[in-house]
Amino acid sequence: MTTSTINSQEPVYDFSNSDLKLKDIVKTLPKECFQKNQLKAWTGVVANVLMVGLGYAGIIFAPWFLLPIAWIFTGTALTGFFVIGHDCGHRSFAKRRWVNDLVGHLFMMPLIYPFHAWRIQHNYHHTHTNKLDEDNAWHPIRPHVFESWGKIGRWSFEKFTRNRLWWVGSIGHWAVLHFDWTKFRTKDQSSVKLSVAVVVLFALVAFPTLIATTGVWGFVKFWFIPWMGYHFWMSTFTLVHHTVPEIPFVAETEWNAAKAQLSGTVHCIYPRWIEFLCHDINVHVPHHISTAIPSYNLRLAHRSLQENWGSYLYECQFSWSLMKYITDQCHLYNPLKGYLSFKEYYQNGK
Repeated sequence: MTTSTINSQEPVYDFSNSDLKLKDIVKTLPKECFQKNQLKAWTGVVANVLMVGLGYAGIIFAPWFLLPIAWIFTGTALTGFFVIGHDCGHRSFAKRRWVNDLVGHLFMMPLIYPFHAWRIQHNYHHTHTNKLDEDNAWHPIRPHVFESWGKIGRWSFEKFTRNRLWWVGSIGHWAVLHFDWTKFRTKDQSSVKLSVAVVVLFALVAFPTLIATTGVWGFVKFWFIPWMGYHFWMSTFTLVHHTVPEIPFVAETEWNAAKAQLSGTVHCIYPRWIEFLCHDINVHVPHHISTAIPSYNLRLAHRSLQENWGSYLYECQFSWSLMKYITDQCHLYNPLKGYLSFKEYYQNGK
């Protein structure tokens, strides 16, 4: 299904009254999908490092009028760094846990992303995908929650949504959820502290060094703007993965894990150069069927899902019209009616 064929806000599936189990879907996937290939994994790492290096060469040597292109390319390539860490967080990069932890920290470190804090939060998202009041990734705001906020909070959120500022959303998620280890279970706090210490130490060394050698503009030019480019894609990918008017968030009593992962996740096609630099993170449905599938096997798994479960899949093409479609309609969420725009919210008398 594509967004161009959708004319209503009716859900594309019904979560309830289903005996479908996640293991039933997993059984239909080829065994090759789950096989780790260290050559492919490390080739992806080397290619990604080279692409980031190419981006920074562009930033260094390009004339000023080509800097935006170099920044966009570098920010996109840095998103690939995050995806490598993402595979490590799911233990699908290497067979040994310590390798996953080491590589995950190394590749998330330049993004100032605490690896274990993200890993734990993200695994929770996979366990509760599109479950109302539980999912922690782009969870919709219900009208009564919005109304309970103070005037400044309501004004800020409405400006954020109406002005299509989704592309900075992941910065707030990063800042609020990943640095306070007291928000994690006691058994996880030491791991979170380690990851926070790693990125803080990196920042304390790298940022002053960068400013001392290149000035404040060098910090902005070489780190901040590429980092913002990364967050554009981080925000965009994570929003599009699970947010369109047709895909509901449902209460725990109605929630079905199989359909939440299969039909509550969007397959969005991006320009191929973006998919290459970001290790096919957009081929996201298989990843929600099983986090054990390495990124280089996602396309194989998705072809299998299309053959066996095609009627359950939501597929679309990345475009400005898609982002406008999502950000103009998905402002608030009523469990009985689905997503509401602020225009609809005020027209209906709140």
